[in-house]
Amino acid sequence: MKIAVIDYGAGNLCSIANMLDNFDCEYELTSDEKKILSADKIIFPGQGHFAQAMRNLDEKGLVPVIKESINSGKYFLGVCLGLQVLFEKSEEAPRVEGLGVFRGEVLKFKEGKIPQIGWNKLRTTSNNRVLSDDYFYFVNSYYVKPEDESIVSAYCSYYIDFAASVEKDNIFAMQFHPEKSAKAGYDVFRKWIEL
Repeated sequence: MKIAVIDYGAGNLCSIANMLDNFDCEYELTSDEKKILSADKIIFPGQGHFAQAMRNLDEKGLVPVIKESINSGKYFLGVCLGLQVLFEKSEEAPRVEGLGVFRGEVLKFKEGKIPQIGWNKLRTTSNNRVLSDDYFYFVNSYYVKPEDESIVSAYCSYYIDFAASVEKDNIFAMQFHPEKSAKAGYDVFRKWIEL
């Protein structure tokens, strides 16, 4: 199995690579369209600013590549900003369009210390194939608000309840960092790779 980890100038590539080194899988950090489209599975990592991420994707010509990969039915794993850009828009960059894979928006936390940094416990829903009701590592000032709540695979609480992850068909995306979440995160990658 070949996994393409999309390299579009975002952070946490090394952490993702370090996690994947634990598994018997072939992976490559790449922004090459052909390599992404020929991969069996796609990981979309990210940390940083919504507008910069979308700008980088546009400049590298990756927006249609990501959409084509998702539409082809390949398993897709979005992490942190890789979750947020799947939605239509974000309060972080009101004039910038997201990928629009899901209807909904990305909102900023209104209370508490921002960003949320540290371990927080998930409450999984029945729409979940890879997560557990465990503690995962978060670094986020924003959270997604899907129009269709049936895609939420786990909730979390940080002054408010928010969607910590979504899952629909071949798409898995999470606000927390499974690659930095010790055994619980390892199990997420293991289950996703085994799908």
